[in-house]
Amino acid sequence: MAGKIATSMVSTLLRGVNGIQSTPAAVKPRLILQLYDIENCPYCRLVREALTELDLDVEIYPCPKQGERFRPEVTERGGKAQFPYLVDPNTKVEMYESLDIVAYLFETYGQRELPLKWRAGKLQTLGSMLASAPRVKRGTQARAGAQPEYMLELYSFESSPYARPVRELLCEMEIPYILRSCGRTRLLEWILPPLRKRLNITPNSELENRRVLQDTEGKVSIPYLYDPNTEQGMFESEDILDYLGATYAA
Repeated sequence: MAGKIATSMVSTLLRGVNGIQSTPAAVKPRLILQLYDIENCPYCRLVREALTELDLDVEIYPCPKQGERFRPEVTERGGKAQFPYLVDPNTKVEMYESLDIVAYLFETYGQRELPLKWRAGKLQTLGSMLASAPRVKRGTQARAGAQPEYMLELYSFESSPYARPVRELLCEMEIPYILRSCGRTRLLEWILPPLRKRLNITPNSELENRRVLQDTEGKVSIPYLYDPNTEQGMFESEDILDYLGATYAA
């Protein structure tokens, strides 16, 4: 597990503050967005970073290589197996191309000018490619996994080095889930949870998902997985990985 976190930390450092900080969208979608996604795909990462930055939740439909569960849907809907693929049931828009999706999200829901860094799209793509390299094939190749009746919920922000291995396994097992965005908006949220607990610090987050975790679980720590099929919730990457393997491995 230590090795997984070490290379995940490298990927996080290579993206700087991308996919960590949030400035919530001016308008939240009435119906949740849907993203057909490959976890370690550099183009998909850009979209998930924008979702974190806009504090938007999304249903993730994993489409790893050799995957048979959701990849055919993308080909049927859009005509080709290319990722990411966004479906917005609110506007009936469906689209490929990561930078086009990012621009769409900022225009439609952020309702603000596209940040300067996203206008330098080629640089962001290059940086995301570099961030994919330390994880090699993790989160890209399908492995057998059972499909739960109800979608799991993962509280995460894109560049969390601890949430990344969980998202990778969910992708490999082709388990769809609701990604609950939990970016950071306040300085105190950068303090590690054990230190916050020791110092008796409870950040007053402006983000709904962080407030939900604080109210229901008594703390905010990423990742957090809730499985409505078993009514179990848990923090800690290693515990979540063990749970997924024991519960959903074919």
